[in-house]
Amino acid sequence: MKSLKRLLTGTTLAILGLITTSSQNVYEFARPADLVSMQMATVGIGDKAPDIVMRDPQGTIRKLSDLKGQIVLIDFWASWCRPCRMENPNVVRTYNTYKDAAFKNGNGFTVFSVSLDQNKAAWMNGIEKDGLVWDNHVSDLQGWRNAAAGLYGVNSIPATYLIDGDGIVIKKNLRGQALENTLATLKK
Repeated sequence: MKSLKRLLTGTTLAILGLITTSSQNVYEFARPADLVSMQMATVGIGDKAPDIVMRDPQGTIRKLSDLKGQIVLIDFWASWCRPCRMENPNVVRTYNTYKDAAFKNGNGFTVFSVSLDQNKAAWMNGIEKDGLVWDNHVSDLQGWRNAAAGLYGVNSIPATYLIDGDGIVIKKNLRGQALENTLATLKK
């Protein structure tokens, strides 16, 4: 009887393990609330933004540090992310409004887009379709294993960091009108 019970317990655990493993991709996008609240815990307001060095769609290396002196929105997104795609028009509008503005601690505003895509064609199509006109688009095409996302502690997207001209994080997770309102307060 004990052998049968052990066998059933072992079989049940094996089946549960297979179910959990095979459904992992489904849960990759449905992040638990506690993980979302911990988002961006690695890099905080007041911290120096770690440099991001990755290739753009044409293979050119782009560095976040090359944008020093400007106000920069680091925008973690992906072409498959519906909330990201819905936010893109707000980012484009804000970019067009503030790209040449003079700020208290930075000249001009730009966006440094970090894609969590794995498919280069889908990534490039998303950039084109959403009219993401700034120059700085990077990805290592590793999806959730993106090196920059790991460095910044990003575990849900969209995720944003606003950094000043000295490369210091001044705000996190700005979306919609909140981004535009924050930039308005930073103008000279």
